[in-house]
Amino acid sequence: MMRSMYSAVSGLKTHQSKMDVIGNNIANVNTVGFKGSSVTFNEIMYQTMSGASGANVRTGTGGVNAKQIGLGVAMASTQVDITSAGASQTTGRAFDLKLTDKGNTTSFFVVNNGSETLFTRAGSFYVDGAGNLAMTSTGYNVMGWQVDELTGEIRKDQVSALRIMQEKNLTSPAEATSNAVCGGIVDRNCSEFKSEGGYVMNLNFFDDLGYLYTAKFALKAIDAEAGQYSVELTSIYDSANKNILQEYLAQGGNLTDVFGANNSGALSNPTESYAAISTEWTDTGSSVTVGGASYYAFRNSDGETFYMRTTQDATGQWDSKLYRATTDVSGAVTGMEVTSDASLSDIYTGLQPGASINQITGGNPPTISATDVNFELKFDPNKGGFVSIGDSTNGMVTLNMRQLGGNFSNISVDFNSSKNSNNGGTSTIGMDPGAADGTTGVGKKLGALIGLSVDQDGKIYGSYDNGNTVLLGQIAAAQFANAAGLEKIGENCYRTTLNSGDFDGIGVEISANGSAIITGQLEMSNVDLSSEFTEMITTQRGFQANSRVITTSDTLLEELINLKR
Repeated sequence: MMRSMYSAVSGLKTHQSKMDVIGNNIANVNTVGFKGSSVTFNEIMYQTMSGASGANVRTGTGGVNAKQIGLGVAMASTQVDITSAGASQTTGRAFDLKLTDKGNTTSFFVVNNGSETLFTRAGSFYVDGAGNLAMTSTGYNVMGWQVDELTGEIRKDQVSALRIMQEKNLTSPAEATSNAVCGGIVDRNCSEFKSEGGYVMNLNFFDDLGYLYTAKFALKAIDAEAGQYSVELTSIYDSANKNILQEYLAQGGNLTDVFGANNSGALSNPTESYAAISTEWTDTGSSVTVGGASYYAFRNSDGETFYMRTTQDATGQWDSKLYRATTDVSGAVTGMEVTSDASLSDIYTGLQPGASINQITGGNPPTISATDVNFELKFDPNKGGFVSIGDSTNGMVTLNMRQLGGNFSNISVDFNSSKNSNNGGTSTIGMDPGAADGTTGVGKKLGALIGLSVDQDGKIYGSYDNGNTVLLGQIAAAQFANAAGLEKIGENCYRTTLNSGDFDGIGVEISANGSAIITGQLEMSNVDLSSEFTEMITTQRGFQANSRVITTSDTLLEELINLKR
């Protein structure tokens, strides 16, 4: 009877332990990443009353089994249901991450509490004050791999804390514009091509430092019926609206070095200056002196007289301007006013519209040297398709911005997508930064970090307001031969044991076996309440039955004592 009581006591203890496990499971039914446990029992030992005997051939009797009485039950093990995934809870937060496993492999996030490496399925993370990715519940650092600064790719080495908000990640480098496209429709009936300033096109571009500039171009008709136009660079403005091209020329720069056919015009030989005078203009061969300066007179077909004067600055650069004379009541010339009513290219043939006169030497009439500062844009007069730009038939010309300073990059301009066509007298041709693919060589300002994201491989990317997306690190995963052998230490974390397998310090890429990380979701507890309540009922009945064994054994003892009254 005493044996039955002690056996029942062991049954009470083991059922109580099982109830403790069930209670813990139910308590953590809403704990992120929690894995439920189950209990298995085994027999303690047996008391052998008599051993087994074998069959006796001589007497013809059979063997007898051993007589054994069991002495109770013990808790054999607690098994963690590690491979069963919990339900998904959608949060929408960028650093709420859920591990999805392929097959029977169970993956874990690698975290560090400052003294040891631990493992967790709870993927609720945030960026702490030091810029590290950390667990929201404990502050433990999330571990992963860093970016190799030389290659820009992940270097899978010893895991370390993912400090994604460090100073170098807060900005993305600026990029200079290196490509541009000039495309759209050129309508020969568009009146702007015949104006003095021409059809204006703007190109916004960045230098290596991320500063924004605007290059202004003029598109003018040479022979619209034949599909011939000229493209001229007129100015380049910085963000403060300062014309840096003008400053470059004032300092002795040559416009053709920046944008131009870079070949001398028809008047390159000073001896040709007489023959090069337009038939619409007449060199009067006379000059007037006003304020000690000589002005050479030209007369157009309408009988209007204009005067040209050339000056040379301290750097040796020549500058020519056209003037109208101011006279007194007697008709005597009293002064000169600069005029834009006529241009030097109107007077001298061989100069394309927008050409610049670089040098005029003395003499009467003056001699002149000119250089083209534009490209001739040609279209097929029958089909309207692009033919050439300058000497280039591949549609590419270069804006040599490095002439303006080392912070600039040259820009390759593609004219292939321009065409000559009827568009109701309206032209749509314009310039856009970037190559024809819309992404290459666009150029970017210095970017500020505006967002962080994690992809399915665990790679962390920073998004910047200049359009850049930069790889900042990668979350590493840990996998074990026997994940159920990990030791639970609380706070949703595990540590390795002798029976779980070791962590090699490097980890694995989560996608190596088809697993993934899902952003904006958390893995909830895998506790099944229906199963737990069922286990609770059977445990309660088991405990109740063992208690009845004790009370019944007690009754038998009472009857034994009552034999003597």
